[in-house]
Amino acid sequence: MRTAFVVLTYNRADALLAVLRSLAPQCGGDHVVVIADDGSRSDHVEMLRAGLPRFSCPVRHVWQPDVGFTASRSRNLGAAHAGADYVVFMDGDCVPTPHFVRLHAQLAQPGCFVNGSRVLLSPELTREAVEGRVDLSRLGAADWLRLRLAGDVNKLTHLAAWAGAPFRIEERFRWKGIRSCNFALPWRDFEAVNGFDEIYSGWGHEDADLVLRLHHHGSRRKNGFLGTEVFHLWHRESSREGEQANHERVLARMKTGIIRAESGLAEAARAKDVVVTELNR
Repeated sequence: MRTAFVVLTYNRADALLAVLRSLAPQCGGDHVVVIADDGSRSDHVEMLRAGLPRFSCPVRHVWQPDVGFTASRSRNLGAAHAGADYVVFMDGDCVPTPHFVRLHAQLAQPGCFVNGSRVLLSPELTREAVEGRVDLSRLGAADWLRLRLAGDVNKLTHLAAWAGAPFRIEERFRWKGIRSCNFALPWRDFEAVNGFDEIYSGWGHEDADLVLRLHHHGSRRKNGFLGTEVFHLWHRESSREGEQANHERVLARMKTGIIRAESGLAEAARAKDVVVTELNR
């Protein structure tokens, strides 16, 4: 099974490189990494190129012009250029744990989407990680306990890697805890629902909409706690302008049986304003 890690980014190359440094040792020949770039400036693109760690799998940079917050389109474009059987969506400020790739592979299951988990980091620990003064992947249990007591992390679930944990699959529909910053599913299911719906502009609820349509499609939720955690680097909150309209749209869709996005994966695949570059050819 060929697995793609689609990493969303926008003008934060330092955080993205921290993510890639942790991802690189975990990836092999049956993987592909796709940087889904929502229009980063040229200086950030050059920083990415200069600092790219060594991967043993292809790394593609899929860039679209900056026309505002269009994360749904960027993720669709990244997935469309991945050529994979299974897709793991990540954010460029979410550093994977050392067992992230292995656990996602173990949890992958036909007819299920995996809702990953995250650990929040403090501003100070984020600075140390981004600047390379702390290697999150090399910290031991005692280090993490100290950081938890100091308030630099909000939980310690990443210390366990238990693929066989009970209560992973949920038969009923539930939105709580859904995050597209750590979300995985078979390509055939993502294609069946036409990916993320790009009618959601600005911040919020495009991931809830995707999960709703996957539920209508017949996919089941599988929780990825105790295994698929990522370390969410601190940042100031993005603008929430437009959130209310997005929220109302997804609530209205709950009353329907909609499966396919109005403007999604199929439409993104036909885009002409995209630049695709193989970074480690």
